[in-house]
Amino acid sequence: MENVKENAKAGVHGSGGPVFRVAGPEDVHALVALLESAYRGDSSRAGWTTEADLLEGQRTDPEGVGAVVTGAGSIMLAAERAGELVGCCQLERRGDVAYFGMFAVRPGLQGAGLGKVVLAEAERMVVAEWRSREMQMTVIRQREDLIAWYERRGYTRTGKVSPFPYGDERFGIPQRDDLAFELLVKTLGGPPS
Repeated sequence: MENVKENAKAGVHGSGGPVFRVAGPEDVHALVALLESAYRGDSSRAGWTTEADLLEGQRTDPEGVGAVVTGAGSIMLAAERAGELVGCCQLERRGDVAYFGMFAVRPGLQGAGLGKVVLAEAERMVVAEWRSREMQMTVIRQREDLIAWYERRGYTRTGKVSPFPYGDERFGIPQRDDLAFELLVKTLGGPPS
């Protein structure tokens, strides 16, 4: 894990694209603000990834993001433009599988291709640094538009469903009683997203 953290500290530059780096403890509050703005409340409605109609309350908190940033086996990949945080995702090593979560793009920048770039960099990084063979993620199954976006990037629905953590307000306050997560997977090492 330290290898990926060390290799990513300097950042990866794309031509005109974002600079990628592994987030540190000093980034936690900015990461929480980005995640909240992309998924909750009125600010999230500026983008297409909002969950505001499904969930109220918080998406995450400093403790949850801090655990990813400082935890062994996980990183938070930050995407910046002109020194400003514009995207992020969690990557967690689980043997030869990588888990992808806490994905966010600043709402005003959604729909312009930045999310594809962040996802592709995450896939590249877990193959290069961890030799991961598969990326996994869980998505709220009612988010058909988001699932379709991942399917266009090569992810497959597995039909494996896990319950939403009702009663645990760290993940939000559900606005309906049928929320659940579905596991999506992609075999890595093929063409990029």
